Amino acid sequence: QVQLVESGGGLVQAGGSLRLSCAASGSIFSINAMGWYRQAPGKERELVAVISNDTSTYYAHSVKGRFTISRDNAKNTLYLQMNSLKPEDTAMYYCASWGGMDSWGKGTLVTVSS
Repeated sequence: QVQLVESGGGLVQAGGSLRLSCAASGSIFSINAMGWYRQAPGKERELVAVISNDTSTYYAHSVKGRFTISRDNAKNTLYLQMNSLKPEDTAMYYCASWGGMDSWGKGTLVTVSS
């Protein structure tokens, strides 16, 4: 099983930047891909970005060009660099891993003020 712990959320003004981190531990060898979801109050969960073991990436249309997903395999850490933040990016952001048994973190809150 993989354990995931997110960090880096906070309050930022529109136009600002934040970098989220997700530290992975446990059965790291079973991971095929990692990514970020987000869920805003009253809205459905949205897949934001994914990075596979072959370093291929996926981005939701709403964040493409503003967010960058990356992994540091030596540190077992996933990142999400978020630039040009908008109030509509406000949400709880969750780290996820796929492969073997899918895993989720508990989330980190991002609030973007206008």
